[in-house]
Amino acid sequence: GEDFGRFRRLLASAAERGLMVQTGYMWRYHPAMRAALEAARQGWLGHVYALRATIDKPLSARERMELAAFRGGMMFELGCHMIDRAVELFGTPAKVTGILRHDGPFGDALADNTLAVLEFGRAMANIYVAAHHPTGNRNRTLEVLGTNGSIAVRPFHPARLHTDLKQAAGPYAAGTASAEIANGPLPTYGEDFLEMARVIREGAKPAYTAGHDLTVQAVLLEACGFSNEEIGQ
Repeated sequence: GEDFGRFRRLLASAAERGLMVQTGYMWRYHPAMRAALEAARQGWLGHVYALRATIDKPLSARERMELAAFRGGMMFELGCHMIDRAVELFGTPAKVTGILRHDGPFGDALADNTLAVLEFGRAMANIYVAAHHPTGNRNRTLEVLGTNGSIAVRPFHPARLHTDLKQAAGPYAAGTASAEIANGPLPTYGEDFLEMARVIREGAKPAYTAGHDLTVQAVLLEACGFSNEEIGQ
């Protein structure tokens, strides 16, 4: 949703009642994306200075009209998932810049060619989301770059992990390599439900805090053209 204050009140109410709110970010438990972020955290990529992500998804006329109701258009629809990955890796950005364009030959108001640039202390992320490429699903990419090389997920399903390293690090050899990353015995998003079960049955702590979710939402809204006053920051 676009109402940041309402989301904040929802999370506060859940905390007061000892309840869990699990947001539906699609690739939090994606095995290839987890591997990419682990490589960054472990130092295998050297100093990590950038994250690049691209999603392009062709839409029907009906889908376009539905999404046009939201100010951020494609950034609001799909960029949120990549912003979530960038915030997990780098934390809260110091500056957020959103570019929301309508460039398709369609008679609607959908922001269908969008870019978000997130600036951090010693790194940046650029997230590009559009609604045009006829085979956009197989070109979806998340890439993390460091001074020892890069690791990329492309496509997301079936997941393939690509490495390009100057020196071998962790489980990855020097040079270029590519491998399919199996999701294991679980169905897609199965790990999300297992985490919820652990929280409910065992009292486990969720992997993502309410603070993280609030940060992601604030960054998303800013990338979608909302001012700090509108967000309530």
